[in-house]
Amino acid sequence: MEIGTQVWASLSIDSIFEDYAIQSAAPNNTINLELPLQPLNRALRSAINASSASIRLTKKDGIPVLSLTIVTHIASFSNAATNAFLGGANLDNIGDHMFQEENLDADLGRERETVVTQDIPVRVLTAESVEGIHEPRVREPDAHIILPSLLQLKSISDRFTKLAMATSNGTVRGTSSAIGPKLELAANMHGSLKLSITTDVLNISSVWTGLTNPVLDPKQVEDGEESLEDHPSTKLREAGPDAWSTVRIDGKDWGRVLSVGRLGGRVIACFADGHALILYVYLTNYEGADESVLT
Repeated sequence: MEIGTQVWASLSIDSIFEDYAIQSAAPNNTINLELPLQPLNRALRSAINASSASIRLTKKDGIPVLSLTIVTHIASFSNAATNAFLGGANLDNIGDHMFQEENLDADLGRERETVVTQDIPVRVLTAESVEGIHEPRVREPDAHIILPSLLQLKSISDRFTKLAMATSNGTVRGTSSAIGPKLELAANMHGSLKLSITTDVLNISSVWTGLTNPVLDPKQVEDGEESLEDHPSTKLREAGPDAWSTVRIDGKDWGRVLSVGRLGGRVIACFADGHALILYVYLTNYEGADESVLT
């Protein structure tokens, strides 16, 4: 059964906030929130070019909301400043005398401050209601590999998906299928990654070599060092470079997932053959900040 994409993120506070204050009666000073992603995404996008932004949990008309306050400073130049600069000179007779010493401090460098507030409705959850929420569980992977540039991988994946849609027998010109074509992604334990797609009239693939298969940390494996000898990835490595772990993924969904490449950092892909693909996205944080990871 296909269940699409799931995300589990553990983000350090320093990677999001410069300063924060939180007060809760719950254990560990924790506040659990459920919120709609699209309004949150729109609100955060509007703050990209802001001078500063702050967010607080409050209530409006008895409804809990995350209130995002966005401050933007825009430089403005008045006509008076322009005239002072030109000194009333005739532009047809531009010469050294037009640049007269003037005190422009009163006119130039003015900034106009714009403050916008966006409210995102949220639901505050009790500690008991979130006890069952946990990171998605899958079996031990057969292969793990550090992906090449996600921007490059996305470009090629999108190209394969568009080609498959254009040549698919079920595609009508000018429309697109609700279900995207299936890409096949495979990795071995000898530094190779393969992306391919096959339709009735199309069979193309792209291969990356020389990639890194990271060494498993025994502390992260059940039963530790002893179980590494029987780990699926160890067996796949021993099977040689012709042994692959393969998953089939929706092309459109995969393209959206790869957009995380804009965040930078390294990405480790773990393959559970025919079952699941798990991406660990390690974000680049400021010096001294705890490491953040998206799964």
